[in-house]
Amino acid sequence: SFCGILIDEEINALSSVLKLPVKPVAALVGGAKISTKINIIEFLITKMDFIIIGGAMANTFILAQGYNVGKSMVERDAIVMATKILEKSKKLNCKLIFPQDLIVSKYFEENSDHKIVDIANIPSEMMDLDIGPKSIENIKSIFKNIKTLLWNGPLGAFEINPFGMGTFTLAKIAADLTVKDELITVAGGGDTASALNKAGVAGDFTYISSAGGAFLEWLEGTELPAISALGNN
Repeated sequence: SFCGILIDEEINALSSVLKLPVKPVAALVGGAKISTKINIIEFLITKMDFIIIGGAMANTFILAQGYNVGKSMVERDAIVMATKILEKSKKLNCKLIFPQDLIVSKYFEENSDHKIVDIANIPSEMMDLDIGPKSIENIKSIFKNIKTLLWNGPLGAFEINPFGMGTFTLAKIAADLTVKDELITVAGGGDTASALNKAGVAGDFTYISSAGGAFLEWLEGTELPAISALGNN
């Protein structure tokens, strides 16, 4: 059995993060719903020193910790799931990193009025659409103290100005560290590739996966039949 160069690159890149990473190693997991990433987070907890949670999926964890999330997108039926993840991470000594402050607005619209609030002070009539400056600085400090980063998903509604600031700023920081050979960066997922391209840093990451759904299955620890066949022959 043989594989092409692209598959070989994919396997090597993902193996460098999940099997024998240069430590400390962190994963940044963002996106809209915790329910679509639950298997990924549960698997990564066993592999990572840090997991940075961003995007709307962070709201479920914020709610699970007793904070009000206003009109933000949230999965109330996933609170138990989020609580279990919090408990599991403590047992496995994987530190979960959540936003400390957020950019909130009444409207999910281009250039809508917005302000910065701490997670304990989200107004009931507003929704969070991006992480704030404190959160950016906190994640930046983590980036500077790790050696390997796996990135899957945006930290905010990056498609709508100005709610891509968190994603774009941190993407540029990760890219700069990669160019300086201080960080290995592996990214994947449709939204992720789009966000990194929009930030203008896709070419500076160590590797960006083009595998789509298979990339996500790999992050869940799912056995991929074709990859197994290659390994057995």
